Amino acid sequence: MTFKFLEKSAMDLQSFMKWVTTLDGEVTCIKKFPACDAAFGGWGMLDKRIIEAVHERGIEKLYSHQSRAVSLAMAGRDIVIVTPTASGKTLCYNLPVADSLLKDSTSRALYLFPTKALAQDQLTELGEFSGMLGGAIKNYTYDGDTPAEKRALARREGNVIITNPDMLNAGILPHHTSWSGFFKGLRYIVVDELHTYRGIFGSHMANLFSRLERVCDFYGSHPTFICCSATIANPAEHASALTGREVELISENGAPSSEKQFMIYNPRLLDKGTGVRRSSLFETARIASEALCSGISTIVFTRSRLNVELLLKSLQRKLSDAGQDPELVTGYRGGYLPKERRAIERDLRSGKLRGVVSTNALELGIDIGSLELAVLHGYPGSIASAWQQVGRAGRRGGMSGAIMVASAMSLDQFLAEKPQWFLGASPERARIDPSNPYIQVSHVRCSAFELPFARGEKFGGRDISEIIDYLAQHGVLQISGDGDDARYYWQHDSYPAATLSMRSATSETYEIIDVTNGHRPRLIGTMDRHSASALIFPGAIYFHGGQSYIVENLDTEKLQCFVKIANTDYYTESESSARVTVTDEFERSGLFGWGDAVVASAPVSYRKVKLSTHENVGHGEIKLPEDKMETTACWLEMPDSVHDEPLLAAAMNGLTNLMRNAAPLFLMCDRGDIQVNARLRDPYLHNPAIFLTDNIPGGVGLAEGTFELGAKLIRACSDIMDSCKCKNGCPACVGVPPDDDTDLKDVVGYLIDEILKG
Repeated sequence: MTFKFLEKSAMDLQSFMKWVTTLDGEVTCIKKFPACDAAFGGWGMLDKRIIEAVHERGIEKLYSHQSRAVSLAMAGRDIVIVTPTASGKTLCYNLPVADSLLKDSTSRALYLFPTKALAQDQLTELGEFSGMLGGAIKNYTYDGDTPAEKRALARREGNVIITNPDMLNAGILPHHTSWSGFFKGLRYIVVDELHTYRGIFGSHMANLFSRLERVCDFYGSHPTFICCSATIANPAEHASALTGREVELISENGAPSSEKQFMIYNPRLLDKGTGVRRSSLFETARIASEALCSGISTIVFTRSRLNVELLLKSLQRKLSDAGQDPELVTGYRGGYLPKERRAIERDLRSGKLRGVVSTNALELGIDIGSLELAVLHGYPGSIASAWQQVGRAGRRGGMSGAIMVASAMSLDQFLAEKPQWFLGASPERARIDPSNPYIQVSHVRCSAFELPFARGEKFGGRDISEIIDYLAQHGVLQISGDGDDARYYWQHDSYPAATLSMRSATSETYEIIDVTNGHRPRLIGTMDRHSASALIFPGAIYFHGGQSYIVENLDTEKLQCFVKIANTDYYTESESSARVTVTDEFERSGLFGWGDAVVASAPVSYRKVKLSTHENVGHGEIKLPEDKMETTACWLEMPDSVHDEPLLAAAMNGLTNLMRNAAPLFLMCDRGDIQVNARLRDPYLHNPAIFLTDNIPGGVGLAEGTFELGAKLIRACSDIMDSCKCKNGCPACVGVPPDDDTDLKDVVGYLIDEILKG
């Protein structure tokens, strides 16, 4: 099939959105958001020089949320600001920081961003602002790309240090004596994109802040936290869990908003029996290319690096076929060099680029200028993330549009069928577990290197006596003094933060080594041990930097994976078996319970999936040793009324698949962050049960969150199954192909009804 293109200026955005409704797919939702007027507040006690500088930038008044944030921060109150994209959150922290620097030259501020790109964006913003104040703010980025001479200058002269969690962990806190002047004057800690600090990353961050506060206490400073977040269900609670402080919430938005139109588009149904639809990747390219050829600046979001490259190739080919410059659109994802990313951001701001295809890397608040349209290739995995992506269009006024193209995944199809779930759903709760033993012990070790612990000293408000004693008994820490005067010192030459990953629960990682040239093997990447079992195995295809490799061999003892370049037209997906053993029970409520568990799992087979068509083109067996993980689990026992049902196993497997798809709708996690397994005869419960476990050593609160959901999750499973257009059940809903002899929908529906009765 070929695309039908219009002339570049043939459609404005409004006409384009109408054109989408004429396509052969189904538009299941059209939601118009009217423009809103601004609400303003006063300047408070801000220095007059700052007010004049802001006026020079064309800002006559502060929005009401900016005014309140500035006043509270200047009063020393810890705050979290939760307002939409492009509502001016940057001024909420730049203004009080600038005020403190103008009034006290020894004042300092630490800005934390989850990515280097955001840090660079803020460096430019602060540089311009400082210029209007006569160069009063000396700001520096401090990350892995900062040259040695600039690092020394930053430590010595920097009023504002802009960095990321990884650099704070390994490059600043372990060397705090070189930063003594900075820490003595530290007045503000700015934490942007707070919602990204969840799960493993967020649990690390809470412990990292505990280390940071110990260092601040040592130098006599008590900085104020200014946090900014996208909309989540528990921003104040989440900010408090991360910082260990009581935090005041600012959520009433005073910024104006322009008209926006949001649409959900479901690709055309090709087979009613199986529920197969036209490729969502194809339809996304179709819609985005038409927009680009009509002169509509467009950002396309997709969930994987591979899809970025596939969509980019398609869009560039279609632009070229239409007689337009294919270089008007580019990709943006992890794996691109920092210089490439900065150039792309500049070209988007200047209008040199008309479009970009990105993973969620551009979901965050990097300034990429004014875009008219956002096209989401599939539901991004959370309500918060979806609205962040939708908000990337229309940042500078004028009507904007957003189109979510539903993929074949059951959750996408459910939201397309029942868009009220998406439009009316409360944002998800961000969940962390600072007491995860794997994570907490690692940070206690790091903190002991930075400063000795006193006996009975708490860490982030948590009792760590058992951890300290354990580390001392095993020779990691040395005790000096007796009784209450005892101190615990680090006694090794190396510093532990150097090997601590902020994005995995343990430090065990596989080295991925390219042995294509047998005489010159080279390290091309790493992967945490826990993720590795499902992704790298003999015969697996591994992608890195746009190149595909095949896994030749795996050394499970030395944690090394050997790969060779292989230009294949397929990728691999593994299937695993798992066994859950409950080791401790915390709480029960009806049929639900949760507690500690051990998950023993191993990948058993894999299939080869063609890149272009996603069809199955082969399979293979995986022979690797079983991997055991201590984590947390929520279990759902089957009611007594179904124990003797002959189709119970089939019903449980169908419900397992539905729970796997439904849980991320509430838990603000990816499908890969959880495991869901059914067991007909569980030795601990003595009943058939379904287990949902954190797919993370030690757990980060997902099983507990599932326990709290209880029947709400099961009702969502029922809604997802009912919304599927198949007749008897299919892979999209109950996880297996339809069976002429069995109505699996009816079987699973009966089980759900019995569970809800109990």
